[in-house]
Amino acid sequence: MRILGIDPGLRNTGFGVIERVDKNTANYITSGVIQTNAEQSLALRIKTILGGIQQIIHEYQPTIVSIEKVFVNVNPQSTLLLGQARGACISACVLHDLDVFEYTALQVKQSVVGYGHAEKEQLQKMVVYLLKLTGTPQADAADALACALAHLHYERLGKIFQMSSVKAGRIRS
Repeated sequence: MRILGIDPGLRNTGFGVIERVDKNTANYITSGVIQTNAEQSLALRIKTILGGIQQIIHEYQPTIVSIEKVFVNVNPQSTLLLGQARGACISACVLHDLDVFEYTALQVKQSVVGYGHAEKEQLQKMVVYLLKLTGTPQADAADALACALAHLHYERLGKIFQMSSVKAGRIRS
């Protein structure tokens, strides 16, 4: 399974691609940031994001996409703009027939760090540790890699619970 993680943003859209090696290990493939020009119109910025995600999909051939859900910001205009960037990312993925899974920032942090209100620096450090990276990725790229790792963790847990029943507080086969 090759997972494309996306941290959508109108200025910076983080992306990260990992590949599951076995049930407990993932390999780092690539990560980075799609940057848009703040001087351009909204339409051109959306086009940049859409094209960037399509290029990543074409080059790295992910099988699944994990994207961060939008949270409601204090500023409704910011939330709407973020939602449009997120929509461009999802559109690029579904145009390539990829399944898209959505996780809140809380779920991502809980899965990767073990604490849903972890700081960005903690998340970056865990991404470096889990993927055995030699350097620290930019914050948006680290968030995208964390989103991909979260899907890997939730997918594994889903398989455990689908194959098992919970009885008397214990998981049984």
